[in-house]
Amino acid sequence: MERVYWDEVKVEHGTILIAWTNSGLCYVGSFIETFEHFHKWQKKYIPGVEVVRNKGKNEFCNQILQYFNGERSQFTLPLDLKGTVFQISVWQQLLNIPFGETVAYSYIAEKINNPKAVRAVGRAIGQNPLTIVIPCHRVIGKNGTLTGFRGGLEMKKVLLSLEMSFDL
Repeated sequence: MERVYWDEVKVEHGTILIAWTNSGLCYVGSFIETFEHFHKWQKKYIPGVEVVRNKGKNEFCNQILQYFNGERSQFTLPLDLKGTVFQISVWQQLLNIPFGETVAYSYIAEKINNPKAVRAVGRAIGQNPLTIVIPCHRVIGKNGTLTGFRGGLEMKKVLLSLEMSFDL
């Protein structure tokens, strides 16, 4: 039986649940999400797998910790994306947003050659299963305002502030 492994990463601002398969990282939670949030996502996107707690050091946890400690601005983890073709195209475009910079939803829609799909882009970003690693926190409103974020606007502020203060 296929397995999904998970663990929690404790950082200054809270605890983040992460999960991975043998193919790569598949889920990164937020400060406000619990195991139940992950389990609901897992049952929808990877049903019929054994979910196993994997306490201990691993590269997935290490890189999240390094990011929050100001030691890492890019992730070099294999990713196991679970979503529609459209969602994955949006998420892959998010990976191109430079560290410490922000863009508007319309910019992402243009980059995926679908400039009228701004709302659909917003929905896809809201479904991003890899917060932090796929930097959806770097997408803001066209007028410069912080808009919705799966982990809550407070977490979005923390992530953007963290990136603006990095000294790499």
